[in-house]
Amino acid sequence: MNNDSSKLKYFKKLTKDIFEKEKIKLTPETGFDLVGIDYFTESENQLYLIKHFEMYQDALNAKKDRKNPEEYFVLYKGSGGEFFCR
Repeated sequence: MNNDSSKLKYFKKLTKDIFEKEKIKLTPETGFDLVGIDYFTESENQLYLIKHFEMYQDALNAKKDRKNPEEYFVLYKGSGGEFFCR
């Protein structure tokens, strides 16, 4: 049982790492990207670009207008080059 628990923890970490790499890959240099999650595809291609926006408020409004806004998020870079996901 302990071995199964270790495997599950490893799988969750691996999945989280892949998800983080995808978010970084889809984050624009400027502006804001509305991104969706496809739960029915392989873990390395679950995220997909919906639309790019120049203004944060426009991206946020587009997210709120979606049928299930919790399945979408906005990706962008901060002024120091850090990655943000809202």
